[in-house]
Amino acid sequence: MLKTSVAKKITMALSGLFLVVFILVHLGINLTLLLPGKETFEKAVHFMATNPFIRIMEPILFIAFIYHIIMGIYLELTNRSKRSVGYAKYDGSAVASWASRNMIWTGLFVLLFLIFHFYNYYIPFKTGHVESHYDLVTGLFDKWYYTLFYVLAFIALGIHLSHGFQSAFQSLGVPREKCLRFLKISGNIIALVVGLGFSIIAIYFYFN
Repeated sequence: MLKTSVAKKITMALSGLFLVVFILVHLGINLTLLLPGKETFEKAVHFMATNPFIRIMEPILFIAFIYHIIMGIYLELTNRSKRSVGYAKYDGSAVASWASRNMIWTGLFVLLFLIFHFYNYYIPFKTGHVESHYDLVTGLFDKWYYTLFYVLAFIALGIHLSHGFQSAFQSLGVPREKCLRFLKISGNIIALVVGLGFSIIAIYFYFN
């Protein structure tokens, strides 16, 4: 079954929706950076680092990221060879949105950011050479080029989500005629919340 194109699109959609949940949780934690003091964010990080359920989900999350990236590139190359728009499309029609036609590029830009994010935060976090996670995160925004890169990455992620969210449900068989408007609105809201939420944090600490 996993060798069929339909199954690949379904697993791609499921991994994408799983990552959306992670992104929203991650945003919720990061928004505590805006609260007075460091304690709330430090407690949130400690909870995420020590909670047994989160520890179990961490390797699953990593696998989902890798799978989503590899399968996204594979489907894009396959669809291009067939002169199609890509896995995330309405019907492959000429009226496909800019976001749908450029899913691969927004995804690759986010991947580039993730590589830098792993190097700047995740590796120091996992190696234990961090006295204050609050200072580590906010200190990165002292650099204008990192702040700009951060904001552009989450704008790209927002664009990616604006189409990817509805596309995932279409791949899962949700009737387009009945649910398309709701999925489009929901996807745009999630995209706006994610893009603005992360960007506001970066801009706030850059100017403060």
